[in-house]
Amino acid sequence: MDRYTKQDVIDLVRENDVKFIRLQFSDVFGTLKNVAITSTQLEKALDNKVTFDGSSVDGFVRIEESDMYLYPDLDSFLIYPWHSHTGRVARMICDVYGQDGLPFQGDSRYVLKKVLRECKKTGFNFNVGPECEFFLFHTDDEGRPTTITHEKASYFDVAPLDLGESARRDMILNLEEMGFEIEASHHEVAPAQHEIDFKYDNALRTADNILTFKFVVKIIAKRHGLYASFMPKPLSGVDGSGMHLNMSLWKDGRNVFPDSEGKLGLSTEAYHFMAGILKHAPEMTLITNPLINSYKRIVPGYEAPVDISWSPANRSPLVRVPAARGSGTRLELRSPDSAANPYLALAVCLAAGLDGLKNKLDPGKGSVENQYNVDSAQQESLPRDLKEAVQMFEKSQFMKDILGEHIYNKYLTAKKKEWESYQQEVSQWELNEYLYKI
Repeated sequence: MDRYTKQDVIDLVRENDVKFIRLQFSDVFGTLKNVAITSTQLEKALDNKVTFDGSSVDGFVRIEESDMYLYPDLDSFLIYPWHSHTGRVARMICDVYGQDGLPFQGDSRYVLKKVLRECKKTGFNFNVGPECEFFLFHTDDEGRPTTITHEKASYFDVAPLDLGESARRDMILNLEEMGFEIEASHHEVAPAQHEIDFKYDNALRTADNILTFKFVVKIIAKRHGLYASFMPKPLSGVDGSGMHLNMSLWKDGRNVFPDSEGKLGLSTEAYHFMAGILKHAPEMTLITNPLINSYKRIVPGYEAPVDISWSPANRSPLVRVPAARGSGTRLELRSPDSAANPYLALAVCLAAGLDGLKNKLDPGKGSVENQYNVDSAQQESLPRDLKEAVQMFEKSQFMKDILGEHIYNKYLTAKKKEWESYQQEVSQWELNEYLYKI
């Protein structure tokens, strides 16, 4: 059921003295974009008449066909709490449409909505709860980000060891004022690393929330004189930051993954869904782990998965089944990181799981061993670098079908260029290793 009508939004803007509305959308790579309008232009926006230049956005269209339209999702309306009570700023997340009045095939939010429609045809709803990790670093004298931190805190430490506790608390208070239900927060294992978990929701709202979460965290960090980085591996020798995805299917208001009579208390649907994720993991890794840097995190010994396995207990495999049962039963995919476009990441995860359900796939035996100690020859591995991920993605008709040709081709071209650029760069490691030896 929709929360807001057009008139509701107009009334909220007037009653709260909102002066600016940000019409937000995402490019193909998950970067948040916006067109800002004043409240005098609100009715025009609500009639889907605000345009922007799509040729200026990564992965969108050519200059010859550049005019695109923003269709606001009324239910995404919210007011930013950190602005003054006079002249406040609100936002709405938008779908992107072409001049023909049809959804733009390069809009990643549209891709997720398309897969969710397929899910609904099967009678299921897809809920996701993310675990977003990030680092808080100092900035330099000109306000630019560094990787410098003075703290030495680790898992679950508190102030004064946790020097970011005050900033993290401020982030949570602002998020809650914006409607987020924050379930937990804590210092993570690496110095300056943090995690804030918000309650699961339907996949579309969760993807919207991930983009909003990252935006809010960065804004509040800046107000504390810090820089929040969601880079997967900004520091060598410590754990990187992931975005574990906790997934479940629901039907008629009930989670279908638990089954008190099933093995490990899981239903056949849960096992089939898991098997689909495991089957398609190699080809969808380019979406869930999209950067050169993503693969510096996916290495043995740093709590990130390196092979394609599942476990009813330990945290080294790709998919873990947390202990909770009943409505809390879920599958935790541990490979994704926050550099991923959340719309595309959730779309490919759901499509993979639905394939497992459709074909009644079997995930095989779960592992109780530390996967870092298992002979790699015994397990199928995740891609080891961006090049390998690109190769697996390029061979996948499944990925092309899910993403559509526009996004598939734009994404593939961009990632090939990223790898080629990386290959041409001489790194500090190479200078340290070779300059004085050769």
